Amino acid sequence: MAISPSTDGIDLLVAQHRALEDLLDRTLEATDPAQRRGLFRRVGDELSVHLGAEEQVFYPAVRARRTEDILLESLEEHLSLKRLLADLLEIDPQERTFEPKFKVLREQTAHHHEEEEEHLFPKVRQLLSSEEIARIGAEMAALQTARRRDEDAPRESVVGETGQAAELPPEVRSPALSPITSDDPCRPLPD
Repeated sequence: MAISPSTDGIDLLVAQHRALEDLLDRTLEATDPAQRRGLFRRVGDELSVHLGAEEQVFYPAVRARRTEDILLESLEEHLSLKRLLADLLEIDPQERTFEPKFKVLREQTAHHHEEEEEHLFPKVRQLLSSEEIARIGAEMAALQTARRRDEDAPRESVVGETGQAAELPPEVRSPALSPITSDDPCRPLPD
C-alpha cells in the first residue's frame, strides 16, 4: 500500500487491520504447504511491523491525550499476539497443532482490532486534530517502511518480546503532535 505523508494515522491502522485479517484468512484457507508457509511468514512480518508502529509511535502519541486504560489493555493484547506468533514460528505449518493455534491468533487479532476501532480510535479522533493524526500516520509509515527495508524477517523480533507487555512510556508528547517546524513530516524521534 502506498503511503503519503498526509496519510491519516487511524485510516492507516484500520487499512492494515483489514489487510491482516484477509491475510490470516488466506493462510488458513491455503492447502498447499509451501503457500501456507509463505503466507504465514507474511502474516508474521506484517503483524510484527504493525504492532511495532502502534507501540513505538501511535500509543505514545495518544497517551498524552488520556487514553492510558485502553492503551494498557492494548499492550497486553499485543503481548498475547506476540506469544502466539512466537509459538507458531516454532511449529511447521503441517503439524496438527499449527492450525488450532493459528486460529487463536486470528481470533485474538480480530478482537484486538475491534477493541481499537470501537474504543480507542473514536476517542483519538475526538481529541486530536486531523493534522496531528496525519503526522502520526506519516511517522508510523516511515517506521514501517524502515523495518520492512532493514529487517529480513521482522517476525523474528517478537521472539524476544514475549516476557512481558511493552511499557507505556512516560507521558511525553510525540514529535508527531508538536507544531510542524520543518518540511519533513517523517522526521525522526529526538534522542
